[in-house]
Amino acid sequence: MRGTLFIVAAPSGAGKSSIVNACLARDPNISLSISFTSRAPRPGERHAQHYHFISAEEFQRMIEAGDFFEHALVHGDWKGTARQSVEPQLAAGRDVLLEIDWQGARQVRLQVPDAVGVFILPPSRAALDERMRKRGQDSPETIIRRLAAAREEMSHYREFDYVIVNEDFDTAVDEMCAIFTASRLRCDAQRQRHEALIAGLLE
Repeated sequence: MRGTLFIVAAPSGAGKSSIVNACLARDPNISLSISFTSRAPRPGERHAQHYHFISAEEFQRMIEAGDFFEHALVHGDWKGTARQSVEPQLAAGRDVLLEIDWQGARQVRLQVPDAVGVFILPPSRAALDERMRKRGQDSPETIIRRLAAAREEMSHYREFDYVIVNEDFDTAVDEMCAIFTASRLRCDAQRQRHEALIAGLLE
């Protein structure tokens, strides 16, 4: 059976990557799709581990070639998910998780209507500001720009199936993993997974 595509989005500083990484460490049945970006690596980020870091020119060439499953201009930099990072895994029955923004999520929904969307919210605007500054990865100008964009990003939470408020990290991780489990137990998925069993039970 085909795998499930999970989409996780959040404003910068909401703790999305930390929650996702904790869930991936706990759940071996889901893979993270590594996105492409035209921005420079932040301290501690590695090519092909956190992102595929490429130039803006190379990114444009990939857009023109139709290589992206989704792509968007975010905070002045391009981000996108390559088709070859997603489709083969889904076709092989493996679940795939995309860490993308709401613009990318909207594009993915058009192509994969049954994708499961999760939006992560911070517990307050003050907490978002504090977390972003404590990261120490962005310049003051970048932080101001990201905070200004956060309200617009958060206004799109209604476009997702689930919402997690990241007030307590461990609770947020438990909730995300619960979403993975619940999605795999949906009737259509279980019908495909246990077709022979169900047929035998209904004889």
